Amino acid sequence: MESLEQIKIRAEAAVPGAALTLVPNPGPAAQDSLVLDHDHAVAVATFLRDDPELRLDYCSNVTGVDWLERVEKTKIKVTREVDGEQKEVEETREESIPGYLESVYHLYSIEKKHGPVVIRLRTTGREKLATVPSLTPVWRGAEFQEREIHDLYGIDFTGHPDQRRLLMWEEFEDYPMRRDYVAPDDYEYEPTPHDAVLERAAENRDQRPDKDGCESIF
Repeated sequence: MESLEQIKIRAEAAVPGAALTLVPNPGPAAQDSLVLDHDHAVAVATFLRDDPELRLDYCSNVTGVDWLERVEKTKIKVTREVDGEQKEVEETREESIPGYLESVYHLYSIEKKHGPVVIRLRTTGREKLATVPSLTPVWRGAEFQEREIHDLYGIDFTGHPDQRRLLMWEEFEDYPMRRDYVAPDDYEYEPTPHDAVLERAAENRDQRPDKDGCESIF
């Protein structure tokens, strides 16, 4: 199978206006990935599925990722005057990265027997129901997995044929897989504050004020 860089170049040529970003993976797996822009994501996904050289006809899994706001440090070489001489020194630069959510798709070709190719869709922030386009119209097997991500991370998949909560009940208001999620002190089936509920309330007291900005009474 051709390299991810080659796939990127051909996909951008096949879908005018598409902008793909190659994300290197420095870990042992070295499984690099492509971030698709929202406006052309479905068209690029269709290209990946239908291109005769790629035929990425199988979406094996779709996962969600929650990235909190963070500071990334990188080391760069710069020239500075040191003891009256120009010398190359190493400096650390810090960059503030806003938080966002991702859906990550692992693609294989049953026909060509190759893969995976990893593609990503990113939201612009971590607000409630931040949006990305659904790729279920391209790979029908993504339907339940996008519903699970919607349910647990709060990503709104525009164009999904049946976006309902999958694991949590419809009245549930939060997203349990978000990294800043705090479990409630009490549940519908625990109307009386017993010992375990009181212990949770004590743990959460400093993390979550109530709706009026006051601490829990428990």
